[in-house]
Order: sequence, then C-alpha cells, then structure tokens
Amino acid sequence: MPVVEEETAAVPPPPGPTVRLFDVVLRLVGGLVAVVGGVLTALIGLLLSTVRVGGQLIGVSVVVTILGAIAVSWFAYATVGRKWAVALPALPWFVLMAVAAVRTAEGDLLVAGDNWVGLAMITTGAMTFAVMAFRQILSPQPRRHDG
Repeated sequence: MPVVEEETAAVPPPPGPTVRLFDVVLRLVGGLVAVVGGVLTALIGLLLSTVRVGGQLIGVSVVVTILGAIAVSWFAYATVGRKWAVALPALPWFVLMAVAAVRTAEGDLLVAGDNWVGLAMITTGAMTFAVMAFRQILSPQPRRHDG
C-alpha cells in the first residue's frame, strides 16, 4: 500500500477567445517585425559593404549580416512559433540583395562585382538564412501548452 498519495496534474482550462485573439495578434505583429528586421539587416549590410579603413575594404558588413540573419531568424521563429517563419525575414533580404546586384538605367549599382565584401555579404547572408531554416526543419516541434 503506497504511503505517498499520487499527485494529479491540474489541467488548465482551454483559453478563451480573447486570449486566442491576443495570441494571433502578437504572432502577426512578431511576423511583421521579423520582415522589417530582414529589410533592416539587408540595408545596414549594404550600407556597410563599402566601409574602408586606410583605403582598404573591411568585412564589417559580413559580420553584421551574419549576426542580423541569426537574430531575425530566431526572433521570427520565437514570435510566430512556426518553422516556416524563418522565411519572413529571409525573403525581403533576398529581394533587396537581388535588387542591389542589378544595374539601374542610370548605371548605379549597389553591390559591384569588384567589391569582395559585398559578394561575401551576399554569400554568407544566404548561407546563414539557409542554415537557420535547415536547423528549424530538423528541430523537433516543441509541445504547445495553451493556457
């Protein structure tokens, strides 16, 4: 005969419609912030791709792009709660990089082929978003506790 009484786990009541609506609104706002974060990561990386010290290009935009991509990818997943959320910051980032690599009618070009930092920034940014997406795909989906 057991001496210790069995503990019963209290099951919380299901969330009401107000709580569910608030959750959806927070997820939508988080997704929008992730999109803006992807745009800002691209713009800051492009602005820093021409930074020079002593006349030589330095790779500060590569580091900023990698850290920014990791941060906004993590934020997107944490706020939206879905594995596909990494696409929210990645898509605008890729669009801006594609636009920056195309010469305008006036001849302007944001990322030139002779700018090794710009090319490294595009490569490492794409790889970082790909790795973050791959990690999300392989990670087990956490159990959701509504309440």
